[in-house]
Amino acid sequence: MINNLPSYISLIFELTTISTLWLFIWAIRNSKAEQTRKMATPIFIGLTFWLTLQAVLTYKNVYQNDINSFPPKIVVMGILPTFITIFLLFATSKGRQFIDSLPLQNLTYLNVVRIPVELVLYWLFLHKTIPGLMTFEGRNFDIIAGITAPFIAYFGLTKMIVSKRVVLAWNFICLGLLINIVVNALFSAPTPIQKFAFDQPNIAIFSFPFSCLPTFIVPIVLFGHLTSIRQLLKQNLSGS
Repeated sequence: MINNLPSYISLIFELTTISTLWLFIWAIRNSKAEQTRKMATPIFIGLTFWLTLQAVLTYKNVYQNDINSFPPKIVVMGILPTFITIFLLFATSKGRQFIDSLPLQNLTYLNVVRIPVELVLYWLFLHKTIPGLMTFEGRNFDIIAGITAPFIAYFGLTKMIVSKRVVLAWNFICLGLLINIVVNALFSAPTPIQKFAFDQPNIAIFSFPFSCLPTFIVPIVLFGHLTSIRQLLKQNLSGS
């Protein structure tokens, strides 16, 4: 836990994490494929276990201890497993079947969680636990994705007023915004790979619940964009 941090900041982030989980399960439950809908409960249980594991690791200061280790423990035990999971989903036939059955509208609406995430990051900056470059006053423009997501979902995927090419471009742009903040966050953390923000490093990600940002929220949002891009590219190629 971060000392002297107002409780409302942690509470809002915890609710944001729960909302991310709920929106992702909502997307799975709204799939047109019955087999995918049946996976909602097992996936919910698995992700809940993962979040619990991250909470335990953080509370036991696993990520904060031996902070000079390379690679950083949060990368090895928190971030890398999620990226491996995403890779396996795209690399296997059953994984691709699951990916292609997810509804684009729901995955797009999921991006609204980026709004409270950006507000929390700004508050964390004010309390000197992350650098200013990680906020919308610095190099982080990720809030744009959260604000525009409902409009893209409604006008592009529900009403079909906006073309699929615009929706595809939006996904690529927002993926770029996500990668931008991830890179800045990783290189701002006080680890052997730190490149920025030596005066006020990114220490919040080593504390619960904020460790759930790189180990849960970011991977879910990343998976949503990659899934959407894959589906939209297939639709463009097929002419649908």
